[in-house]
Amino acid sequence: MLRPRRFEAAAFLLLIAAAATGVRAQAASAAPESRTWAIGDARRTALVHLPEKAEGAPVIFAWHGHGGRANMFAAACGFEKLWPEAVVVYPQGLPTVGRVSDPQGLEPGWQFDLAQNGDRDLKFFDAMRATFVEEFGADPGRVFSTGHSNGGRFSYVLWAARPDAVAAFAPCASPPLERGGPLAPRPCLHIAGEGDPIAPYAAQRAGMDRARAGNGCEPTGRPWGPDGAATWFPSRLGAPFVEYVHPGEHQFPTIAPRLIVAFFREVAPG
Repeated sequence: MLRPRRFEAAAFLLLIAAAATGVRAQAASAAPESRTWAIGDARRTALVHLPEKAEGAPVIFAWHGHGGRANMFAAACGFEKLWPEAVVVYPQGLPTVGRVSDPQGLEPGWQFDLAQNGDRDLKFFDAMRATFVEEFGADPGRVFSTGHSNGGRFSYVLWAARPDAVAAFAPCASPPLERGGPLAPRPCLHIAGEGDPIAPYAAQRAGMDRARAGNGCEPTGRPWGPDGAATWFPSRLGAPFVEYVHPGEHQFPTIAPRLIVAFFREVAPG
């Protein structure tokens, strides 16, 4: 088994491979625009793809993993090619102490819990959301959050802290929050690898079960998504939970972008 630090680097190589195989055949979109926000004393940046018409458009926030970069995750995801009508935002993290590696906090990442680092990443999200909803007129009812590893964990932090600001979540390779009260019922797609050495599957499984129960889901699911690869659990509260469990490790699967976009479009249609 690879050491966590080296494995995270390998995972990002897999992200690039995912981009090459899953997105190459699609039409190229306009180059992303780098935007900057002043959050306290920090200047925060994100790569942004704006559609031809931003008014009324959905917004996808895609958070890279610890040690990652916005441009690398953008290459892996290609959400703007799968959903060209959407505003797609790839934020860049700041140096953050890691939970598995990087104890000195030299690599970029996101807060793992509520109130960590002064909630600087929640404030960054608030500022970006306000820009796209209030300034560009994007649809406040179709704001979505997804991410891989530490970025998936931050999507769960958003779920706990900003449940009314995000319509649905799609974390990958990350366990939900271990503490705090139950999450407000919200649609969620969780992607997990059974052999994950960074975010052990047992912890992800326990978190998925908690979130699914909190969403008021039925105990039995049905096949869903491309080739019926995922399982959809209907919810009596209007908050379905979908899980895609693969036999791999900590990678961002090549099918992930298609699953994520299909899920967002289904749970919050325009």
